[in-house]
Amino acid sequence: MKKKWLALLLGTSLALTACGSNDDDNAGKEPAENKETTTAGAGDAAKIYENKCSSCHAVNLEGGVGPNLTEVGSRLSKDEIEHVILNGQGGMPKELIVGDEASKVADWLSEHK
Repeated sequence: MKKKWLALLLGTSLALTACGSNDDDNAGKEPAENKETTTAGAGDAAKIYENKCSSCHAVNLEGGVGPNLTEVGSRLSKDEIEHVILNGQGGMPKELIVGDEASKVADWLSEHK
């Protein structure tokens, strides 16, 4: 009977160890919410846009849920675009992109005329 309990205890311990969290993958990394974006470490405005904006405005800027941005630079200045990014407009929530990245994306979008 003792062998059965010992086997059950060892088996349970082994199973719980195997099902534990894998903290080694995240060791030394900052949580994603502390970064401005997660894929645009190099600051590439197109990558930031793709990561944060393309789900509504489409990868090709043609719009979808959000408006068409293919010629947004002919309608709005860089500062006006950045204002919309930071403060939202219509159904667009504010601060999807902040700081330097918002400025980079606004500059990039202002070139689309």
